[in-house]
Amino acid sequence: MQGPAVFMDISLEDQAQELRKYFKSLGAEISEEKSPKGIEDDLHKIVGVCDVCFKENNEADVEAILNSIVSIMVSIPLERGENLILAFSQRLTKAPGPKLGMVALQSLWRLYNNLETNSPLRYHVYYHVIELAARVGSVGDVFKGVDQLTREFASCPPSNEQMQKLYRLLHQVLKDQNSELAAKVMIELLGTYTDENASYAREDAIKCIVTALADPNTYLLDPLLALKPVRFLERELIHDLLNIFVSEKLSSYQTFYQNHKEFVHSQGLNHELNIKKMRILTFMQMAESNPEITFDEIVTELQIEEKNVESFIIEVLKTKLVRARMDQAARTVRVSNTMHRTFGRAQWATLRDVLQAWRANVQHAHDSMKSVAAAQIEYAQQQQKA
Repeated sequence: MQGPAVFMDISLEDQAQELRKYFKSLGAEISEEKSPKGIEDDLHKIVGVCDVCFKENNEADVEAILNSIVSIMVSIPLERGENLILAFSQRLTKAPGPKLGMVALQSLWRLYNNLETNSPLRYHVYYHVIELAARVGSVGDVFKGVDQLTREFASCPPSNEQMQKLYRLLHQVLKDQNSELAAKVMIELLGTYTDENASYAREDAIKCIVTALADPNTYLLDPLLALKPVRFLERELIHDLLNIFVSEKLSSYQTFYQNHKEFVHSQGLNHELNIKKMRILTFMQMAESNPEITFDEIVTELQIEEKNVESFIIEVLKTKLVRARMDQAARTVRVSNTMHRTFGRAQWATLRDVLQAWRANVQHAHDSMKSVAAAQIEYAQQQQKA
């Protein structure tokens, strides 16, 4: 995505008049004469008809015109320019077709990058940038992740309501393109709610859960249970389903599905994909307490045919959630390490024991090195005396 605006050598007033003449020639209802009220009024008039340029067949000409408007826009004081910025952004989001849409996106992105970093108008432009980028398939060019978003608005943070609106838009445009990133965005959205207003986030919380469950790359779902809006869903079916994916086995999901088929499908969830994920999660849970798992146990617990056991284990290893090796002769899987599905008090206690053992080993190694060094010094002193 291109950056700074390209500035023309002629004065802003003359540049505005050239734009007036150009739009007039395309049939726009605008006078060719400069406004007696000054350049800001000229700009209002120009923005009001700027989308007429989309009639042009030449993309380079459209880009030059839009860049000229951007050059004027960022060169004048815009203390009262919110309506002007919004009008221009909204018209550009309606650029027809992917090619002109990309041209409009590049011009809108220039406008965004040429506004002062402490300008509250940047939020409004960025929102429309995302709308337009989604339409032309270029969201990845302007949105890299939630950390980048935080940096973008560090100098002038939008209001909580504005960020919620932006997160909802991002989730909407990302859910079919990048489900993992969409889930992260939704978690950020839920994090904007407090104890006082978490009860109003029901729809967002449900979307967050469904997105995470449907994402084929998301397996560790325990953190969702700590989100305030999710806690307000307790005793609802969607919360029960989340709990199954967090800590239960395949059999629990199958029972839930038999009792609530319509609910699962109404959420847009795919039963077969749910089964696939629950098999992997169940295997992880088996691996936590059993370093050696037989093929028979896998067949029984995961309800798969024995001929599919090896291909299943390969799929599990691809996720990198479990480290293991198969012994086909012994018909076993030997687990060396596995991620925990939940991280509660027991896991913290285990981590504490590991860290304490590590610290003791480091201290022992340090003491041993000191002893070796002292022995070498003593030996050297004895040699000198001899």
